[in-house]
Amino acid sequence: MAESYFALGGWFEYLNADCDYETWSQYLLNKLKSSGAGQTGLDIGCGNGYFTRAFNRAGYSVSGMDISPSMLTVAREKAAKEGIRCEFLLGDITKLKVCGKVNFITAVNDCINYVRPDALVRTFSKAYSALTSDGMFFFDISSANKIRNILADNMFGEDGEDISYLWFNTPIEGGVRMDLTFFVRRADGAYDRFEETHIQYAHEEADIVAALRQAGFARVETEGHLGGEKTERINFFAYKR
Repeated sequence: MAESYFALGGWFEYLNADCDYETWSQYLLNKLKSSGAGQTGLDIGCGNGYFTRAFNRAGYSVSGMDISPSMLTVAREKAAKEGIRCEFLLGDITKLKVCGKVNFITAVNDCINYVRPDALVRTFSKAYSALTSDGMFFFDISSANKIRNILADNMFGEDGEDISYLWFNTPIEGGVRMDLTFFVRRADGAYDRFEETHIQYAHEEADIVAALRQAGFARVETEGHLGGEKTERINFFAYKR
């Protein structure tokens, strides 16, 4: 199987610039502070490491983890360029193994949408086991409404000078198949073409909460993106006690 996000490895933050990473990261930091979370964390699905870097700049000791070696290569380069010393690990949230427990785990920007519904409890149980006794697990999902009614049966694209892409979304049982084609400009002016396919699942809020409780989390809170409505993105805060 081709590496996930191979073509996107060096372009992920660039293509997601409209997410307003600065505001998003400040929201996460405010949540960590208000929750009383400790200083050690693991940022799963870290991509190019924007949030990992933001956590460390704020004084937390956070490692990044991603399933894509290409993503991690860029994450290490960006951290080094900013003078941030942190570890980036290759790993899969559904097979999570860590050396030592952390105070909090984050999985931001759709990481859990890649987890099959029948693997949610097992995945959340692994996160539970990796946390200290007072630990917190924070993550978000693209809502089922977004998956089914905004992404599915739609095509998106961008024509840039150095990278262009086409993104087709096909409804499947339980979610959406994303077929992406990228055209990346080389130094000689020619373009390389890359293709990737991703599957995201449409999880209902109630099903996520039930899976978290089954995994052992004592308290679960939810809200929309940046504290707003839950129409397109839902945040989950799961506490061990």
